[in-house]
Amino acid sequence: MGLKGKALVGQSGGPTSVINNSLIGVVEACLASDDIDGIYGMNGGIAGVLEERFFDLQAQPQSVLDGLKQTPSSALTSSRHKLKDDEIPKVLEILEAHNIRYFFLIGGNDTMDTIHRIEAACKEKGYDLKGIGIPKTVDNDLFGTDHTPGFPSAARYNALSVKQGGWLARDMREVDQFVVFQTIGRDAGWLAAAAACARQNDDDAPHLIYCPERRFVKEKMLEDVKRYIERHGWVSVVVSEGLLDPNGNPVSASTTQDAFSNTEFGAMGGASVGIEVHKMITEATGLRGEFQIIESLNMSAIDRATPLDLQEAYDCGSEAVRLALAGESGSMVSIERVGNEPYQSKLTTVPLSETAIRAKAMPESFINAEGNDVTAEALTYLKPLVGELPPFERLQPIFIEPALK
Repeated sequence: MGLKGKALVGQSGGPTSVINNSLIGVVEACLASDDIDGIYGMNGGIAGVLEERFFDLQAQPQSVLDGLKQTPSSALTSSRHKLKDDEIPKVLEILEAHNIRYFFLIGGNDTMDTIHRIEAACKEKGYDLKGIGIPKTVDNDLFGTDHTPGFPSAARYNALSVKQGGWLARDMREVDQFVVFQTIGRDAGWLAAAAACARQNDDDAPHLIYCPERRFVKEKMLEDVKRYIERHGWVSVVVSEGLLDPNGNPVSASTTQDAFSNTEFGAMGGASVGIEVHKMITEATGLRGEFQIIESLNMSAIDRATPLDLQEAYDCGSEAVRLALAGESGSMVSIERVGNEPYQSKLTTVPLSETAIRAKAMPESFINAEGNDVTAEALTYLKPLVGELPPFERLQPIFIEPALK
């Protein structure tokens, strides 16, 4: 006989295009268990728990569960509430009142900190609860896993956007000689790096990629830009939102922080690294250019979700339930890569204490020596996740002889 009780699952922080697949992986694995007699869904993340707002997931029609696998955003709805220490006793009281014995949270660094604290508090009090974290974040900055569900689809979204925006910029270079593409990535440049998968030819976008793992030097960037404009007549520049200058200050000039003391970046009020870089290039060269930004679109673009990502997200949810039913607690499901050609992976676990709060930067070996591009090693890691991109054609340089001399 296993531990009898109800299961509670939540989605926290920003969504991904595949986060609902993790949710359904949890629900269907719970439905198959004789030890779980109810499945609750947090309406609004941990903030919803404090107010006892729970979906009855066991009562949902199968058609709804099936449909959610192809539905973007967070079906349970989410929050960015930072759980306070003095709120934890109320959470434990609510868990006990509903006989919740299985606790699952789908999220990133801060989410893993939340479940870690709740699971530890239950253990200290002597309340038998199995808590398992399920990885999620488009930023791919979660410790303990090769990559996070949601990242492959977001990486593909970025690569496709930079590829298509690059072809537009190349063909419009008589009007605009540069394009700056800004992507999310507060502490890590994984999504910016993924844009490199867009290249098909030598002159394809992106030409330059700047990631927050390296300090951003304005003068060096302008030299890089001018070199590519001289070579191709235009240049494509990709920047991560979290770029810092040599003094450690955000290039975006943002000073806003969220509830978790993370600097917030965006395009509002000029607090945008892309806008700043665009301004730098315009002032230094006098040339016209485009500015493109992706904020939350790659978090919820189910039409660009990859089959690999959808499946791994579901498997992580299902595996979390299997682990909890087997008696494991205090860990996060982890994806371990075991092969690239063809891509192969397996699911393992990592202690929540190792994943909470910390951010996983890209390895130094993934960024070139000049700090303006990625390496072949990075592409070996990225391409199996992004998948094949559609090939584009261009006209051959076959021209008519001028009639007028």
